[in-house]
Amino acid sequence: MPYLPDELPNARVLITVKTYPLPSRSYTELVCTAGLLNGEQWIRMYPIPYRFLQDQQKYPKYSWIELNLTRKTDDFRPESYSPKLGVDEPIKVFEQLGTANEWAARKSYVLKETFYSMNELITLAKDPNQRKSLATLKPSRIVDFVIEEDEREWKQEWQDQLKQFNMFELPTERGHKKLVKKLPYKFSYRFFSEGDKEPRKLMIEDWEIGALFWKCLYNTDGDEQAAVELVKQKYLEEFAEKDLYLFVGTTKQYHNVAPNPFVIIGVFYPPKTDQLSLL
Repeated sequence: MPYLPDELPNARVLITVKTYPLPSRSYTELVCTAGLLNGEQWIRMYPIPYRFLQDQQKYPKYSWIELNLTRKTDDFRPESYSPKLGVDEPIKVFEQLGTANEWAARKSYVLKETFYSMNELITLAKDPNQRKSLATLKPSRIVDFVIEEDEREWKQEWQDQLKQFNMFELPTERGHKKLVKKLPYKFSYRFFSEGDKEPRKLMIEDWEIGALFWKCLYNTDGDEQAAVELVKQKYLEEFAEKDLYLFVGTTKQYHNVAPNPFVIIGVFYPPKTDQLSLL
């Protein structure tokens, strides 16, 4: 039974996730956006060329947007849809749920269905009648924040492919075709969830952590070690003082084959309840 109808005209979605842009053979640059349809059901929307949208169509996280969606026939995950983007079908951006006095509003949506066991989520992902691929997870304990060096440039085949695109087909920056900068590090959490006997390690692919790294690198005058330590300080130390949740999603490539097909696609860090009572 389909998760949702194949066509979703004027779909109203609360945006909770934007992953770091990746080059793609089919879409030039792939950004996966996820959120809650009508504030209730998880939905994944791709490809969206976010960096090259008109300013009025760029949406911050926790904003409401409206757009026309159609089910992705080449993706078996039930939450996956493609946006119909064009002159006559723009993304409409509405109000954003802020944090000054509205953490409760955000929590009322994103914590509507919360999982505590990674094993339970994996079981649902592998179930052919479910194939669940998006969820909110509450870890029982964060153990560590792992930093690993990665390749510093995108694969040569992606760079070569970029050169082959017609200038009129590829969004540009000041007239130049450019790939988004590749992160030279991988960032992961090691954590326990309910029932785990050993800590798990999941990579964080949120756009927010990539943006934080580049900001820290700028603020440290290009000192990469200082920059990654600042990222670790925020994600391990500062977030330890918060009521931390993880938005997790599967990758299409590994959904059916990996023992754990999930990655972290976003973090949600409202103040702890006792902190709120002091505000």
